[in-house]
Amino acid sequence: MKLLNIGVLASGRGSNLQAIIDASEEGKLDGRVRVVVSDCEQAMALERAKRHGISSYYINPNIYPDKSAYEQEIIKKLREHQVQIVALAGYMRLVSKVLLRAFPNRVINIHPSLLPSFPGLEAQRQAWEYGVKYSGCTVHFVDEGVDTGPIIAQEAVRVREDDNPETLAERILKEEHKLYPKVLQWIAEDCLRMEGRRVIVLKD
Repeated sequence: MKLLNIGVLASGRGSNLQAIIDASEEGKLDGRVRVVVSDCEQAMALERAKRHGISSYYINPNIYPDKSAYEQEIIKKLREHQVQIVALAGYMRLVSKVLLRAFPNRVINIHPSLLPSFPGLEAQRQAWEYGVKYSGCTVHFVDEGVDTGPIIAQEAVRVREDDNPETLAERILKEEHKLYPKVLQWIAEDCLRMEGRRVIVLKD
């Protein structure tokens, strides 16, 4: 079976990256992470990639004249490794049309809330402060907005009475680690179809 070539962009600790790698190595995902790119030199995600023999690159956005030039360098690395799908995993920069046009409908992200509620930073704290009874996580296609792309899948997490933002975030993260590899497997199996903004999953 031909494996899906995955490229991951990450800025931090890379726990979702690790979940994807683990799913691949355990045979639960018909794909492999071919390359990891980070905008942070000290990102733990880069170390995780090295531990598994995955090509990894720190690309410093500050040395490029503009965002377009920076993203062109990212695109170059992704194409060098024949990436078919780009997964954002704690990548803390908005991507522009430059990257999105290079990989049309092939850039996905995971967000720690049930979008469209609580986009942006500190989504878990936003949900907790608002007093919702359920939060969760969302995998979505990326567009030029902030967490506004078409939703692929969601997993709900009940907010407990004794929760705080940190405990809620921990439980949501556990669901993220399950949902992201699952969605990538759907992509590997070519199970997604677009109808306008609706993403149809052709899977039981």
